[in-house]
Order: sequence, then C-alpha cells, then structure tokens
Amino acid sequence: MATVTVDEMKNSVGEERVSDWVEVTQAMIDQFAEATGDHQFIHVDPVRAAMTPFGGTIAHGFLTLSLLPLLSSKVPDLPQIEGTRMAVNYGGNKVRFLTPVRSGSRVRGHFKTLAFDEKRPGQYQHLTEFTVEIEGAPKPAMIAEWISQIFV
Repeated sequence: MATVTVDEMKNSVGEERVSDWVEVTQAMIDQFAEATGDHQFIHVDPVRAAMTPFGGTIAHGFLTLSLLPLLSSKVPDLPQIEGTRMAVNYGGNKVRFLTPVRSGSRVRGHFKTLAFDEKRPGQYQHLTEFTVEIEGAPKPAMIAEWISQIFV
C-alpha cells in the first residue's frame, strides 16, 4: 500500500479515487437487519417488497452509508498517511440517500478529498465526499461528506 506525507495529503484536495465494485447481497441486508433491529419488509421480505415501487428488497440507507470502510478498502490506489497511529470517525455532513440499492446490485465508492486540516499538532481532520454509485443507475445511491480524525 502506498504512503503519502501529511503535506502530500494536504495537496491532494480535489482528487477523487474510485473503488472496485461490490455486490450488495440479500444476505448482507438480512445481517444488517439483525444487527440493527430494522426488519422493515422492504428490506427483508422479497415477496412483499416485490409489490412496492422498488420491485424487490432494498438495502437500508444506513447499510449503504456503512459501506464506507468496505468500499474504501477496495480502492486500488488509496494511500495511507505516513506515520498514522490511528484514524477515527468524527461524523458526517449532508448525508442524502438518492436512489435505493436493490438486493443483488453492484455498487462502488467515489472518494474525493475536500479538506485536510491540522487541528492540533499531530491531529488532522480529513473531510471526504463519499458517493455510492449503483452500476447502471443514472443517479447515485448516496452522497455524504464524511469527517475523519487522523492521528500521526
């Protein structure tokens, strides 16, 4: 895995990287329903969901959001910041679910660095635009701004 310096990361603002495709399976959706207690029929009942405008089961919006780590791990050239001791989630801005992700669809993540700022010595805030594309769909599944704290 490639590494970059803090200064190189600061200079990467505006760059976008794209992950490989990942299939969102019914098993993933069912496991997410179990983990969260959200068993709404549009997610877990293929027969009833087929009668909705979705035409079948769809992933939970929060499942789509939670794909961020998986999709980022599938970016072939995603560099790590040299000397990183840890990175933690700080929160999100402007999360919007635009298009449902049907069970069996393939998605990929687009990661665009919007800002990378030093908050205090050795601690940086990384603002990323995270877009989830659905293969063959005209609009993305989700767009969010995600904030991470990086400690070096």
